[in-house]
Amino acid sequence: MTERIATTPGVYPLPDWAKGDLADLKGHQKHDLVDGDEGEETTAVYEEARAEVLDRQQNAGLDRVVEGQLRWDDMLAHPLAVHDSVETRGIVRYYDNNNFYREPVVTGDLAFDGDVATELDAASELVDDADELQAVVPGPYSLADLATDEYYGDDDAFLDAIAEFLAGEVEAFPEVETLFVLEPSLVENPPADGEDERASEAIDTVASAAVAETDVVVHTYWGALDEKVHAHLLDADFDALGYDFVANHEDNLYNINEYGTKESIAAGVVDGQNTLVEDAGQIAERADWLEENTPAADFESIYLTTNTELFYLPYSTFEQKLAALGEATEIAEVKA
Repeated sequence: MTERIATTPGVYPLPDWAKGDLADLKGHQKHDLVDGDEGEETTAVYEEARAEVLDRQQNAGLDRVVEGQLRWDDMLAHPLAVHDSVETRGIVRYYDNNNFYREPVVTGDLAFDGDVATELDAASELVDDADELQAVVPGPYSLADLATDEYYGDDDAFLDAIAEFLAGEVEAFPEVETLFVLEPSLVENPPADGEDERASEAIDTVASAAVAETDVVVHTYWGALDEKVHAHLLDADFDALGYDFVANHEDNLYNINEYGTKESIAAGVVDGQNTLVEDAGQIAERADWLEENTPAADFESIYLTTNTELFYLPYSTFEQKLAALGEATEIAEVKA
């Protein structure tokens, strides 16, 4: 029987109390708090918030838990926004929604930074079981798409540099069971002919940096991949490909049935942006529907997840969606 694994793509909303405390500490916008050298009081707020969201995930029964990425006010651009060789400039719309991030402009060599690894080190001390820990990084294509290059001078060289930078960050991670590589730009701003192969190679570079025991999931969302992009992506060496069945279930189902997929998939069956809370039964039924409608596939695992990051949601709704995801896999176990 296909194993069902409850998880999320991370990038969580801050608890309400943490938002208030951070505002009181600084008296200005949150973007001023994430320059990589927060003071002791600010750091303490993030540490307490990290412990809370890890506890929430474990209590909800999620099979994989993430650090939460609560400092990622620039969303997927965060690893560049805090880098010494990057200047953050004007406010830019984050994809096609009402969220914004500071534009990261790369002005020097993207040497190793270690910011994400430091967060994971802290999270690893708070989880009950190391086998539960899941890391989250932006994919190289999406991170290059969100950034501006003023140093490497060539799109291909810039993508390669981003991939090598992320690979170096991944190599510094503590032991994790799973790595989610988030690649919404593959859907939102798909690579042109020729570029799709380079995007796949860049993802391969990042995925290959994870230790052999780590399962790497490349998660795409906000629609479905173009057929050619999908085909090239399958050439990269990773364990599971993620599909957004909330935004476009028909085309994603077509891609799987027409072109095949990895042995495992991540199924975005819970809406990461809508405040309507799906119940556990609905989530389990969507997973059943997926298996029933992919007759040629014999999935080793299905990661049941939200389709997008979760920072869009009110904190109370976020908590409810975690609980529903955790309960959905319990339903599957009972049926088995």
